[in-house]
Amino acid sequence: MKLISIILCNFRQFYGKTPEIKLACGAQNTTVIHGNNGAGKTALMNAFTWVLYEKFSAAFAAEEQLVNKRAIAEAEIGKAVACWAEIVFEHDNNRYKAYRVCRAYKSENSVEHSPSELSLTLAKDDGRWMPTAQHPDDIIGRILPESLHQYFFFDGERIEHIVRYDKRAEIAEATKELLGVEVLNRSIRHLNDARKSLETDLTIVGDAESKKLLLDKNKCEKELEELAKRQDEIEKELANLGEVKRTISASLLELSGAGELQKLRDELEIQKALFKEQLARASDAIKKAISGRAYAIFLPDAAAEFQAIFASLREKGELLSGIQRPFVEGILALQQCICGAELNEGSIACENVKGWLKKAGVGDVEETTIRISDRVNEIDKQIADFWEEIDRLQGSISRDRTELSRIENQLEDINNKLRNYPDGDVSGLQKNLDEIENKISDLHRETGYSQQQVESLKVQFASLKKQIDKQQMNEERQVLAQRRIAATQDAIDRLIEVRSRLEKQFCSQLEKRVRDIFSQISFTPYIPKLSDKYELTLVENTSGREALVAASTGENQILSLSFIGGIIDGVREWSQKNTLMGPDSSTFPIVMDSPFGSLDEIYRKQIANKLPKLANQLIVLVTKTQWRGEVAREMENCTGREYVLVYNSPKADCEEDAIELGGSRYPLVKRSPNEFEYTEIVEVDYGF
Repeated sequence: MKLISIILCNFRQFYGKTPEIKLACGAQNTTVIHGNNGAGKTALMNAFTWVLYEKFSAAFAAEEQLVNKRAIAEAEIGKAVACWAEIVFEHDNNRYKAYRVCRAYKSENSVEHSPSELSLTLAKDDGRWMPTAQHPDDIIGRILPESLHQYFFFDGERIEHIVRYDKRAEIAEATKELLGVEVLNRSIRHLNDARKSLETDLTIVGDAESKKLLLDKNKCEKELEELAKRQDEIEKELANLGEVKRTISASLLELSGAGELQKLRDELEIQKALFKEQLARASDAIKKAISGRAYAIFLPDAAAEFQAIFASLREKGELLSGIQRPFVEGILALQQCICGAELNEGSIACENVKGWLKKAGVGDVEETTIRISDRVNEIDKQIADFWEEIDRLQGSISRDRTELSRIENQLEDINNKLRNYPDGDVSGLQKNLDEIENKISDLHRETGYSQQQVESLKVQFASLKKQIDKQQMNEERQVLAQRRIAATQDAIDRLIEVRSRLEKQFCSQLEKRVRDIFSQISFTPYIPKLSDKYELTLVENTSGREALVAASTGENQILSLSFIGGIIDGVREWSQKNTLMGPDSSTFPIVMDSPFGSLDEIYRKQIANKLPKLANQLIVLVTKTQWRGEVAREMENCTGREYVLVYNSPKADCEEDAIELGGSRYPLVKRSPNEFEYTEIVEVDYGF
């Protein structure tokens, strides 16, 4: 997808139809849009996502109030006021025009808004615009899926939210869309339906035992499906409760007196999460060490016995080395010894050399035995290393548990203080938090119980499947149905394996890309880690072991930007390799609002340098302070177009502001000629 232009009409701050904003691409691939806070940068960024997906960013307040207030105020009673935006973009040598419109209807006492409508037209060779044959959502979704849009259109000041723990499900789903896993999922679902249909046929023609086994298996499968469905519901409930919990915590921060306690609690919660993660990692490391090397502690007696046998054989001369059987056979075939003597058949010299065939035959055995002996000699060291690692990990677990207990005690003290706080609003909010925590705890317990049921049912399901496979089928129709079921299940198993390998491969490649980008931007020694569940964290190596880092807001912003860069690289590569499965594109834009908010000078410079290289096309919306100095210098050579959002303030005493670009002065804030606020769009003229 290559964005060509965007036009707005009566969209939030933008009164009437705006000039066409033409977007840069090619060598100078960056479009910079300047504007003060409140001028409409966030609105403009959201215009892209509204047109393409009818979605808005978290910073976009009052989503239902899209129509410009001045346009509504000037409208006649009962007449519709149209609010629309139009985006022209190219893809696969085709030019599209996406147009979304909603309308406001003004009455005596209120304003009603109609649902939005999306249309998509395609430019023909003769210049005419014709409606597309397919539904607009299908075409846009194939080019850039909705689940991925947040990685290409985002608010830079809230970018760190991408790496939040509660976002991992969204990341996982978006990545599956990227990989084209949904194609595999559909295939697996269809094959499962086919298998069930074949099993239904088998219950009709099969014998009594086969019918019973199939019925039991179907019942088991339904129970598994119900548990999986309930688990999905639990995940959604947990996500919703997490959002409510964050809202209440934010409210506590704003209340006088409780703010410091809430701030401390937030810090302790972060530490608690870090220690829990470290405990989980250490436990996994112990399991890995035990499964991979614990066998060594049972080998000392066997190793000593082997060494005794080996030494005895060497002492008796039963293990010889240096002469191999192929060598002896070779000189016998040539009938000439290495000393030059003739080895004629029947001669004493020939018989002596033949005698070495029996001795040389154990040469390979001895070499192998020597190699084994060397490995056996290492067993004692392996055992010592194993116990040393176990002791280190156990020590780490013990320390982390102590710290975790201390933090939990501190948190409980804070909770008690807030529960008994004199201010009723504070204590009420804390009681709400306690209720939410209890619900979360109940859901986690239900998850654990469900997991036990799932494991039990899986064992039962596998057992029933084996019994069905072994069941003797007498009739020809039974045999045919059984073969078809087996072939269908084999196809399902293979597709599941392909899906698993795709996800593992991409996750590994994505982590490498994120690390590369992060190391180019950040001066810290931290290393991004991406788990197989798409949990993105920062770690550092201390004393030979990885420890989680409580990242700052700035570091999380860089981590998120690195993740977005990795996603874009992944999309590009995978869409080229897997055109039948993944997104149908290899060219992607980034539209980014306020990308330099809470960063210091070094990071601002590094990101300004890196941003234009992450995507094929970059649209950046910045304030005057965000554009200052190092950012302007780093992005100067890649900037193809610039625009200024001129905010007209109705306040009589408004403080006017301006920015100097290309040797000319452009207003950012000026006095409105009427009683309305609105924003104009002005292109920066460089005279070429």
